[in-house]
Amino acid sequence: MNPLLNVQNLETWYGPIVAMQGVNIAVEKGQIVAVLGANGAGKTTLLNTLAGVVDPFKGQITFNEEVVSCLDADAVCRKGMVLVPEGRQVFPFLSVKDNLRMGAFTRNNTDEVAQDLDRVYQWFPRLREREEQHAGLLSGGEQQMLVIGRAYMSKPKLLMLDEPSLGISPLLTKEIFNIIVRIRDETQTAILVVEQNAAIALAHADYGYIMELGRIVAADSCAQLSQKTDVQQAYLGGHVASGLSGTTQRWKRRKTWR
Repeated sequence: MNPLLNVQNLETWYGPIVAMQGVNIAVEKGQIVAVLGANGAGKTTLLNTLAGVVDPFKGQITFNEEVVSCLDADAVCRKGMVLVPEGRQVFPFLSVKDNLRMGAFTRNNTDEVAQDLDRVYQWFPRLREREEQHAGLLSGGEQQMLVIGRAYMSKPKLLMLDEPSLGISPLLTKEIFNIIVRIRDETQTAILVVEQNAAIALAHADYGYIMELGRIVAADSCAQLSQKTDVQQAYLGGHVASGLSGTTQRWKRRKTWR
């Protein structure tokens, strides 16, 4: 059975700079996949390339058995690949409810839209409490809930989340990841999440990839990744030898991970 998303030999450039090279990943239906890595590893570039925001220089993106490598961002979204970008980009002067409705702009069935709006409110009760409030007045955690809910309103087959924990408290981060699992469990929506908080990502995802310097350097089930010494040292607070940062040091010394 073919995966929902299959990425082969993906390469993206920013002018003369290679931002990502030789990336191969796959996401199965109903699976949560985490992409981990430090700042500058190429994680956001990967999501932007998948979403059609950035054109790939080389490689192929197959989604739902259809090649989508050269589609514009709006066409990719209509196919069912929906990106929640980093930075909680809400419409600040629209209400919470109108922000959520904006996510359903491609849908015509008003009854289904109403049902999905109610489902989002069940996942995020605070949004129901503030549905008439301007989105710009919400806290950072509430805005993160809002953009995830808005993305779901477009009825995605694959939900792509860029750093959902950025700038919010550990307690809210845990709450949001618990909701991410609920979204998968209740709707069978596949989820691809880019995250620097490796501990919480590995605890909630099924499969994980680690990126360094624009390449995938490790891939395994999250249960197996969390047991690897390299992962523990680089991302889970394990002991790292003095000198350069653990990730860069290992990459330069060994070129591959165990």
